[in-house]
Amino acid sequence: MNYRIGDIIEGKVTGIQPYGVFVLLDDHTQGLVHISECQHGFVKSLNSHFHIGQTLSVVILDIDEFSGKISLSLRALMPAPEMTTFRRRKHYWTTRKVHTGFAPIANHLQDWVDEYLDRLDK
Repeated sequence: MNYRIGDIIEGKVTGIQPYGVFVLLDDHTQGLVHISECQHGFVKSLNSHFHIGQTLSVVILDIDEFSGKISLSLRALMPAPEMTTFRRRKHYWTTRKVHTGFAPIANHLQDWVDEYLDRLDK
């Protein structure tokens, strides 16, 4: 069968490793769902989520033209989780809106020059 990136297909789980799940797409083609593409968030153990012979609906992320390896994803078919206050971007106080430019340096420059000229004279 001819596969393309973005195709959503069904396959059967043929192997489970610590790094991902192998899925048989047809009689001769197998792909890998990497652990990072299994679900949103942290996955402790793939054995608790999958079992051999389970049918999965997956999307093709990438096909390596040289080796023929197919990268699959379950996470791409799931809706993104809601952003909670814990996961929102933190705001850190900055002086981004304070427009001082080079004024502080210019204010101290003459003092610094005088101080170092005095050191050279000694």
